[in-house]
Amino acid sequence: MIWRIVPVSYWFVVALIRLCLFIYVRGPKVEGLHHVPKAGGAIIVSNHLNNADPCVIPGILKRRIVMMAKKEMFRWPGLNLLFRFIGAFPVDRQGADLNALREAQAIVNSGLLLLMFPEGTRSRDCQLHEGFPGSALVAYRTGAPIIPVAITGTESISWPWVFVRPFIGPRVTVRVGEPFFPPKAERITTEQARAATDDIMRHIAALLPPAYRGAYADVPNTAAAI
Repeated sequence: MIWRIVPVSYWFVVALIRLCLFIYVRGPKVEGLHHVPKAGGAIIVSNHLNNADPCVIPGILKRRIVMMAKKEMFRWPGLNLLFRFIGAFPVDRQGADLNALREAQAIVNSGLLLLMFPEGTRSRDCQLHEGFPGSALVAYRTGAPIIPVAITGTESISWPWVFVRPFIGPRVTVRVGEPFFPPKAERITTEQARAATDDIMRHIAALLPPAYRGAYADVPNTAAAI
């Protein structure tokens, strides 16, 4: 549980992230940041377009967050250290990673913000796809609110060429929606978890421009109400 002991290194890395955002992307334009509670545990759920997304979200928030990241990213030199410094923890996407779910619940119950990408991986076609039930299960087991986030523009970040084009990078927008809770359930069944996951994805879709909504193209827009 390295996330318990890394606040100093976390804010150092976040400062570097904010500097990089200032230099290499236009923005990010942030909407709805007031929806993030100033204290208490909560689950942030976001669409996922680029490997930069796990950096962009900590870079725009004023509170510390802990993120769940696919275990493959902990094998990449350099990136592995960055994730360790900010207290991220790995998840095995190939099956039900019960240890990762317990870790996620402990993070939320400790009063921290937990960042999850329900799709499980970045969307190569920039469309929102069906999510995995992990975030819904954590919400049910902790009673914590869910905060939907929609990112656009990061799909145009190309690695490593973004670093040789300062101040002319892609325009990135981050929209934060109102906190919500999953539908009430007397017992958490597979069907209930699936329905709650669908509800989570629809909240994210409502914050995205129509061209990004993919499987949730029928969801009405709520971004204008932020």
